[in-house]
Amino acid sequence: MKDKVCIVTGANAGIGLETARELAQQGATVVMVCRSQERGNNAKADIEKSTGSTNIHLLIADLSSQKQIRELAASFLSMFDRLDVLVNNAGVFMSKHQLTEDGYESTFAINHLAYFLLTHLLLDVLKSTPHSRIVNVSSNAHQSANINFDALETVQSYNSVAAYGQSKLANVLFTYELARELEGTGVTTNALHPGVVATNIANNGLSFFTFFFKLFSPFFKNPKAGAATSIYLATSPEVAGVSGKYFADSKEKGSSSISHDRDAAKRLWDISCTLTGIPQ
Repeated sequence: MKDKVCIVTGANAGIGLETARELAQQGATVVMVCRSQERGNNAKADIEKSTGSTNIHLLIADLSSQKQIRELAASFLSMFDRLDVLVNNAGVFMSKHQLTEDGYESTFAINHLAYFLLTHLLLDVLKSTPHSRIVNVSSNAHQSANINFDALETVQSYNSVAAYGQSKLANVLFTYELARELEGTGVTTNALHPGVVATNIANNGLSFFTFFFKLFSPFFKNPKAGAATSIYLATSPEVAGVSGKYFADSKEKGSSSISHDRDAAKRLWDISCTLTGIPQ
């Protein structure tokens, strides 16, 4: 990974922190995207201390804000002329219905629209970098989920588990459609399930899911183990040229039947373009 440039979103804790750490350990220049300056600085210092790397950069952005995502992309492009790996990792589980400053339901906005918008803003530099890779962290929560196209960005009756599952299904649909769009460009994209990992993703409020998550978190994977598949897809020569697949435990796995629905993927793509202002 020497001389390669990687972005990891949500890099100050959990899977994102361990992904950034390992990429740095392997010699990559790592751009950490974090929401908090303080937590980002602490995570950056932690990685520098544990790896000895001096090629760690920190960019601050709240990925619920499309304005900040655009500023993030512009900042990155002012610093670098290549991007070898984009790891879309940042995600949330919102126990209560909330809207972003753009007026969109927060789970869908942060877990899907942020992936979609940031990826598109960086597509040109990804295409100009040989053998670049896009890694989208999804979840097996998508397996029982559906897409409600009539109320994607806002909901009348909010169900936190359904909203999370829908956003993770959107990750897989986006990955598959993106792979078709990028065919022949040399850019690959894959989605993954990190496993059930003990992170702080469920800390946004009180719900049965949050209670369950905290109660059983001692039995879940630790973040380092949870980051293994992200790192595998970002670095391994075994998946060079592999695109449009779903992985778990560093192996290709089957995703849900609806995730292979091309009409649904294209419809989600078109809606996402509209919601993010990306030309179709």
